[in-house]
Amino acid sequence: MSMEMAKRIELEKRGRKPSEILELNLDSCRAPSIDGLTEEYSELESLSLINVGLTTLKGFPSLPKLQKLELSDNRIQSGLQNLQGCPSLTHLSLSGNKIKEIDTLRPLKNFSELKHLDLFNCEVTQLDDYREQVFELLPNLKYLDGFDKNDKEADDDEEDGEDGSENDDDEEDEEDQDNEVIFANSLPSAEGAAATVSSQKKKRKSSNYDGNIEGEQLRTEFLRFEREKHEEMKEYRKRKLDILEEMLQLQRRSTMALELIATKCQSVNSPYSISPVIKLNDFS
Repeated sequence: MSMEMAKRIELEKRGRKPSEILELNLDSCRAPSIDGLTEEYSELESLSLINVGLTTLKGFPSLPKLQKLELSDNRIQSGLQNLQGCPSLTHLSLSGNKIKEIDTLRPLKNFSELKHLDLFNCEVTQLDDYREQVFELLPNLKYLDGFDKNDKEADDDEEDGEDGSENDDDEEDEEDQDNEVIFANSLPSAEGAAATVSSQKKKRKSSNYDGNIEGEQLRTEFLRFEREKHEEMKEYRKRKLDILEEMLQLQRRSTMALELIATKCQSVNSPYSISPVIKLNDFS
């Protein structure tokens, strides 16, 4: 069920003040423009607006600490200059939008921290030398659609956070996760629980990444299916028109034949003459 953005934001706040919120997920809330998101969310670091139906970024607030912005599967064509109030952006996803030209990306030159840009399934990706043009336009960019200039895929941790880590709290060595759990069992209950929760958060992070990959694959498969269905419908309509045209031609030929018979009957004064005025409905 979809809901307006402002109402969704109120639900996501859960009684917290805007300045206390670090992450905000507004996926599928359905809104053509930004509504209810203000500069009060000054500490926001991650914002997800996937499949919202956005057609414009006008009114996007200044969020000085925002690092990760998800705008996938919307209808954005331009207006990236409206993100200028977010100078800390490192990750920006615009996949599945209506971006067609390289020039549309020019406002991103002002984002010196931007390292990851995703334009998967945008029309701009079909342009000749698309990757070369984008990397030339944005020299600070490290990964485009998950790959660097040399077509090397980004590591999992680089996709999740800047410079190989999501934030300073996640810089612990992942190889120590199992040891951390074992050690937690020897601690007093409260400390052990806290350590276990920390380990579970890391595992959830890995699971979420796998889920994102699976979701991307499902989306690609869905789009392929939609294209095939569209082509089949085109072929069906074409065949239907051909059949209708054949039927019309047969009707015309039948009418001409009947008119010819009527004319000949009249010319010989036959008592079985047929009226030359013939309606198609009489022979349907």
